[in-house]
Amino acid sequence: MRIPYYQVNAFTSNPFGGNPAGVCPLQKWLPDSLMQQIAAENDLSETAFFYKENGHFRLRWFTPATEVDLCGHATLTTAFVLFTEMQFHGDQIAFETRSGRLTATRRGDRVELDFPSQPARACEAPAPLLSALGRKPRELFRSVDYLAVFETEAEVAALAPDMSLLATLDGRGVIATAPGRDADFVSRFFAPKAGIPEDPVTGSSHSALIPFWADRLEKKELFAKQISKRGGELFCRDAGGRVFMAGHSIVYCRGEIDVKA
Repeated sequence: MRIPYYQVNAFTSNPFGGNPAGVCPLQKWLPDSLMQQIAAENDLSETAFFYKENGHFRLRWFTPATEVDLCGHATLTTAFVLFTEMQFHGDQIAFETRSGRLTATRRGDRVELDFPSQPARACEAPAPLLSALGRKPRELFRSVDYLAVFETEAEVAALAPDMSLLATLDGRGVIATAPGRDADFVSRFFAPKAGIPEDPVTGSSHSALIPFWADRLEKKELFAKQISKRGGELFCRDAGGRVFMAGHSIVYCRGEIDVKA
């Protein structure tokens, strides 16, 4: 069986930047075990699988280690493939996912995602978290992930976490964030438990970052950078119970996956 395959870099216009995701259009779901094997073989932070049913698209995301409930960059790349490679007619796509219905809207040369807001609440710092980060954050919050707030962008850039310790924490991962020098805020995201030591650019983490910084900076529209080695840019908007994040994407390769179902 041959499955069409695209590798697309999200939240960037640089063919060697942003967050690469695999995108696999299907006719129906493959066995879960096979989709997990494909994601592990691709060895990207996420591989997206989708097919069309009753006018909507069903979408799932797999890291090399597990299926996840929400993924921003692989949703962005899936929409980009539909808009630019599969000639989707219209400017908005609805995806049915484990996190409910998500939409992707074409906005000029960007695609904007509509995601649930996941505000974080202040929490106590588990000892392993502080040891793993090697630097004490100014504040610590918790949503789906831990949200560690630092004073400066330089502190976030200098983090070299102990991934084995981070993998012992409950929750999905750890977001490190601070005000940006040439952005409203910057972040990095670590999720070794999910098989992703550091994610290059993370849409889903911005479900917590956007409401946090919108409140802290008292503004609804924000420009964000994820300062991983590859780097990425997100154009963000807070809308109360929903958050919007837009970005560019670029196709790195097109091909087929040849597997036995």
